[in-house]
Amino acid sequence: MGNNSLADASAFRNAAVTGQLGIDPDAAQTVLKKIRLGKDAVESLLRSAGSLAEPPKLGANPVGEAISAKVAQRAEGRGDSYTQALQNLFTQYDQAEQAIVAAMGYYRQTDQGGASTLSGQA
Repeated sequence: MGNNSLADASAFRNAAVTGQLGIDPDAAQTVLKKIRLGKDAVESLLRSAGSLAEPPKLGANPVGEAISAKVAQRAEGRGDSYTQALQNLFTQYDQAEQAIVAAMGYYRQTDQGGASTLSGQA
């Protein structure tokens, strides 16, 4: 499920970093702010995710103990955990942020190069 989104974010970042796309910095500021807000929110959730690893008290029987251990393991980052899902989302936000910043830089570079070329011909 998350792997496709992660691959898409990675492809977007790679395209931007290699200069395959450019974004007008003025137009991209709103998107960049929203990405950074989302990234900050996920980072905050990641910092508090460790508290979820406390095994719930489900009784002193083998089934209760097994379920309790499984809940704690999923919360703390193993397997299909809440923490792992948050980490994947954080990575996607980070790659999107890097892509937007790189695309803005490429746009500026292209824009300045075009302006230099035109001013040299005048």
